[in-house]
Amino acid sequence: MPDLTHALRWIDAQRDAMADLVERWANINSGSASLPGLSRMCDQLDDAFAVLDGKRTRIDLPPREVVADTGELLAQSAGQALSIDHAATARPRVLLCIHYDTVYGSDHPFQTVTRPDAHTMRGPGVLDAKGGIAVILTALRALEQSDLANRLRWRVLLTPDEEIGSPSSRPLLAAAAREHDVGLVYEPTLADGSMASARKGSGNFTLVVRGRSAHAGREHHLGRNAIHALAEIITELHRMNDDLAGVTVNVGRIGGGGPVNVVPDMAIARFNVRMNDREQQCAVEARLADLLARINARDGYTATLHGGITSPPKPVDTPMQRLMDLVTECGQRLGVPITWQATGGVCDGNKLAAAGLPTVDTLGPRGAGMHSSDEHLLIDSLTERAKLTYAILAALAAGDVAPGRNPSTEART
Repeated sequence: MPDLTHALRWIDAQRDAMADLVERWANINSGSASLPGLSRMCDQLDDAFAVLDGKRTRIDLPPREVVADTGELLAQSAGQALSIDHAATARPRVLLCIHYDTVYGSDHPFQTVTRPDAHTMRGPGVLDAKGGIAVILTALRALEQSDLANRLRWRVLLTPDEEIGSPSSRPLLAAAAREHDVGLVYEPTLADGSMASARKGSGNFTLVVRGRSAHAGREHHLGRNAIHALAEIITELHRMNDDLAGVTVNVGRIGGGGPVNVVPDMAIARFNVRMNDREQQCAVEARLADLLARINARDGYTATLHGGITSPPKPVDTPMQRLMDLVTECGQRLGVPITWQATGGVCDGNKLAAAGLPTVDTLGPRGAGMHSSDEHLLIDSLTERAKLTYAILAALAAGDVAPGRNPSTEART
């Protein structure tokens, strides 16, 4: 591996500037549905990454399909993705990826960054994942100052919809995965500071059941109660938690009905499913198809399922293990212990891996409280993770490892 001394010293000197950058970005509300805030954030990122030797492109994403509480399908506009492409002819081709949206909408009370002490920053998105964006930018600035700058090709891809499952970014991520050799994703570390190895797969679904309305007193027998039918399905969904070891099904929201003297003709449920592997994914999909068929076979009922498994399971295969070993070795060289842990959480790393790209996806900073009003970042971890990223890029540029690609799994993405 090349000597890293000068670059690591330079990165250490960027600590305060990195923290200031994260604070500025996190004070911009960029909730997944807040289009003005997403646009403002994309402007800021476009300006920040202008210091790099890469072509910047803002990519308009297609609208996403959503199911309204009435059961009707609507199209919602998405923000823009930002791509920065250093188009060197060298190999390997490295994709550095993270999202800039957050879970905090414009009406959420958690909007402002504070610094409780000299080592902690608390605020919306400081950890998930605006700190990770600062890590990418700083590591690439260090790379460009070295003699390794043109010994690999890199592309940064920043997306606006990961927190809602990347419905509009998903085709873009799959296409980018096919064009690269290594994927580095900047989600924060796990709560104990370890990095994610295998990840479960996940899918979000909306089930709309329609029946037939009728007067609950005079003509109850003519009605078809959509809520009753949905309740049966929910019971069957919950049973999957017991029948399929390792599968979790969580019904998170239900709705429908109206006056209690009317047989309800519509009910809706929104649920999440997670599974360990491709075999379990197929089992879940088969059970869902069977449930739908049973309801649709009844007189006067229709059931429609929207959504799907958008983040397939991410197992540790041989190419990914080689990449994990490289990350561990780079950490050892820096005196940063790297530990690995399987997790039920998902991210865009699932999608990249499913498209055949060996991907490590917890290279962002350390902290805790993500998705809550206690989200906080450990400021010193910004430079720690930027140095780790620089060491990984330097090793790849020097040809210390060639992870190779997974067989294409396009059919399951």
